[in-house]
Amino acid sequence: MTSPVDDVTNKAAEAVTFVDKYGPMILTGTIKIVVILIAAFVIRALLRKVIDRITTPGKEGRKPGLLKPLRERAPQALGNLISERREQRAKTIGSVLKSIVTIMIFGIAFLEILIVVGINITPILTSAGILGVAIGFGAQNLVKDFLAGMFMLLEDQYGVGDVVDLGPATGTVEAVALRTTTIRDTGGTVWYVRNGEILRVGNSSQGFAVAVVDLPLSYGANLAEATSVLERKVAEVADKDPLKADITAKPEVLGVEKFTSDGITLRVTAKTRPGRQWAVQRNLRAQLMPALEEAGFTAK
Repeated sequence: MTSPVDDVTNKAAEAVTFVDKYGPMILTGTIKIVVILIAAFVIRALLRKVIDRITTPGKEGRKPGLLKPLRERAPQALGNLISERREQRAKTIGSVLKSIVTIMIFGIAFLEILIVVGINITPILTSAGILGVAIGFGAQNLVKDFLAGMFMLLEDQYGVGDVVDLGPATGTVEAVALRTTTIRDTGGTVWYVRNGEILRVGNSSQGFAVAVVDLPLSYGANLAEATSVLERKVAEVADKDPLKADITAKPEVLGVEKFTSDGITLRVTAKTRPGRQWAVQRNLRAQLMPALEEAGFTAK
């Protein structure tokens, strides 16, 4: 029977043996884990700083570095909204890049730590692959919205300030995110449209727009004379403010558009700056119709 002193001595000897045998391994492993974590945090911070640098707009609303190689269709008619559109676009893409960087770096760091600890990571990688497939099937709509939002931002299909027709809703874009697009229609209603559900986009704010004005005339009107009156008047008003700044090409009187039971319709078109076609239409209609009436032409 051993004495208490012998027990203490034996335990101390075992502890010394354990430290001698495993101490260097534990110390080395701890140092490796600390180095891996420090490296992960440093690399993450550096990459996030780089992302912030390339997604931050320059002075006077200059395009962020990230967007320079990408196509941009922002119409100049949006004025100050261009910088807001660029900032939102770059901020959203930057947020995605930051999330990807964080997941990748800490994921790799976690696997490296498991290797240092001595755990076989092959089953973990296999399980992660199966879990990823399961999550992908369960979140198909979310992934669909996310991918559609990414491509929409990269291609700059539309942005803040654009007037668009997305099918489910038509109006002015107020916000663009990876999952949804926010639109306010002419009645003031705000619509939230999932990006994955957008099958087509009609953008009225890219390149140029066309103002279309239909003017009714009664049967028996002298079409040649009415056309002449419209050509003189439309040339006059297009060369004066406020239309002069919005009309980009000489307006055209196309002539007879249609015959109806009520009379004849003449059509006038004018190429305008994007987003200004409706204001031009209202102004032309307000000035062309009185000109026809003064010349003796009336609608039935």
